Amino acid sequence: MSTEINWETHAWPVTRLGELVENLALRSGLIPRPGELSQPPEFVTEASEETIGRWIDVAAGHLGLEAEGITSQYAELEVMLQNSPPVIIRLPGPNGSRKPQYLGIVKGGNRRVSVLGQDLRSRKVKVEFIQNALAHPYEEGLEDDIEHLIHEAEVPERRMKRVRKAILREQLGSTSIQCGWLLRTTPGVSLWTQFRQLRIPRPALILGVMYFIQILLTIATWFVLGRGIFQGYFDWGWLLAWAILLFATIPVQMAINDSQSELSVRLGVIFKFRLLDGTLKLEPDEIRHQGMGGFLGRVMESEAVEMLGFNGGLLAILSIFELIIAVIILSQGAGGAIQAALLVVWTLIVLVILWRYYLASKEWTVAYREMTNDLVERMVGHRTRLVQEDHRHWHEEEDQSLDRYLKLSENLDRIGLQLNSISTRGWILVGFASLAIPYVTGSASVQLMAISLGGILLAAQGLSKLAGGAQSLVGLFLAWGQVGPIFEAASRPREVQPLEFVLEHGKDNGAGDLNSDPNSSHAEGQTLLLARDITFSYRPTGKPVIEDGNLKIQQGERYLLEGPSGGGKTTLAALLTGLRNPQSGSLMLWGYDRQLLGTEEWRRYVVMAPQFQENHIFSDTLAFNLLMGRRWPPAGSDMKEAEAICRELGLGDVIDRMPSGFQQMLGENGWQLSHGERSRLFIARTLLQNADLVILDESFGALDPESLQRAARSVIKRAPTLMVIAHP
Repeated sequence: MSTEINWETHAWPVTRLGELVENLALRSGLIPRPGELSQPPEFVTEASEETIGRWIDVAAGHLGLEAEGITSQYAELEVMLQNSPPVIIRLPGPNGSRKPQYLGIVKGGNRRVSVLGQDLRSRKVKVEFIQNALAHPYEEGLEDDIEHLIHEAEVPERRMKRVRKAILREQLGSTSIQCGWLLRTTPGVSLWTQFRQLRIPRPALILGVMYFIQILLTIATWFVLGRGIFQGYFDWGWLLAWAILLFATIPVQMAINDSQSELSVRLGVIFKFRLLDGTLKLEPDEIRHQGMGGFLGRVMESEAVEMLGFNGGLLAILSIFELIIAVIILSQGAGGAIQAALLVVWTLIVLVILWRYYLASKEWTVAYREMTNDLVERMVGHRTRLVQEDHRHWHEEEDQSLDRYLKLSENLDRIGLQLNSISTRGWILVGFASLAIPYVTGSASVQLMAISLGGILLAAQGLSKLAGGAQSLVGLFLAWGQVGPIFEAASRPREVQPLEFVLEHGKDNGAGDLNSDPNSSHAEGQTLLLARDITFSYRPTGKPVIEDGNLKIQQGERYLLEGPSGGGKTTLAALLTGLRNPQSGSLMLWGYDRQLLGTEEWRRYVVMAPQFQENHIFSDTLAFNLLMGRRWPPAGSDMKEAEAICRELGLGDVIDRMPSGFQQMLGENGWQLSHGERSRLFIARTLLQNADLVILDESFGALDPESLQRAARSVIKRAPTLMVIAHP
């Protein structure tokens, strides 16, 4: 392997990872100028892959980028290397060394990729070499068996390589290989930057040029057809020209469809990434007041924005383009400026109807959202409703809402029909009527009449697209009220903690302490979390729930927080875990201020199991519900620890009776879990996050005495530092 890749030139040691990340981002065009990243200390050479991954991600964050870990199946490894750059590849060390080496791939290619060397020069390296280096640890155990099989089968020497490759592909095809980290810009960067990186201007330019050519071909087609109509006969030469023009529109239309599809896919990628990132950046208080119906409405509106925006917006733009050309054509035809002015007036009439359509759509959308939200909330709380409401009046409100919704729908449909009929059919009647006088009097030539005919038909096509595209844009504008705040939230800057904090206090998603330096471990009694003079109120002018609060939590201690309902226990826990922000005061973790660490990093070290009604079981497997806060997909060690904790908490019988074990789909109702079993699942999920401080908010309230003692023993054993909130 060392003869295939020159380790001294191509590969980077872990102690120069900062330099690699910075120069790789610079060479790939992800950043305009060099940053100032510090290098990892020497002891990181023995750190785990999780440590290095965290450090690379934080280093990328300091450059305004993201680093995403990439995993590839064995069969797809070659394709990944060809298409993923810029990417940092983690390779085994040379000559069997345990210290990994890192390759920075700047640019992909079919057979060779550009690799950034330690001298900052790019060199071409065969994809096969990197592929073999990544796959070698997985192939090593099969080599002897494969060689024996090939020898027994008496495979000819010239075919041995292909046969060996085919067998390995068959045996290891679905094996997942941890390859490295992909560098990319954050979804919150400017839209133009994302357009440029995804090469959106190219299909947009092709679409514009092809569409202009299509309009010219359409005009020429109608000119030839109109000339024959007004002459009263067709000349075979003109008929042949008309047929050729029609056939010429086929490849142009194909190019338009391809570029439009490519443009829609790339815009969809930007939209979805930005929407997901914005959702993750929303603060809990921004979505806490919404019910299930509100969340469902946002999901539905996001789908509407994607469908209506990419299709309707494009139609509206193209329609304006067509109408402008139609005005120019009509001004040169038999009707002259009068007919062109008539088209302008007719377009204004269509816009007035569109405004009426917008107002009706706005009223209809409000009613639709209210009805959807009410329906979902009633479905969620139907049991309470059945008990509390008189059955004779169950459907009165629904009937009133449906009646109002029906009337608004009828009004909206009526205006929509008026819009579609007036915009196209009305214009065709008016346009042809305006040609009556020149046609009867013979004051215009055949060519001018043909030009006017083409302009009328082109204007009708443009008005039809304007009506359809504008209706879609109305829906887009109304849906944007729900989706816009999430889309804009993606532009919030990423909170990036200091690089030294990752190595000194970093937490692996499951593997424990990331720091390989034995001298930096935290001692018992050391101050873990410190709160000074914190004040919080739910309203700016309201009475503070917590005022000038001070608290010191030491490593390894166990705390019990008791108090009456409404006394601020849960509010304090939310402040300590970063779910809420104090109006004043400071919070410090291991001596680092919360504002410096950022919310994301803070929540890695301080976790909480909220009260039962604020915790959730998701429609996925038991394994996902347990390990979602640790890492996903999980490693084998994660599953073993999850099972051990579950059995300690008394959930062993639950796992054993599940047909699919940890792969059992729970669903939103939690499969067949009792109240107490769900509570213990929430406790297990919290412990599996491997945080420094664990807060349990009334998590033992639903447990019987025996289960409580069993769960308490497990929590005390597993939690490094513990705070339990309970009623007196």
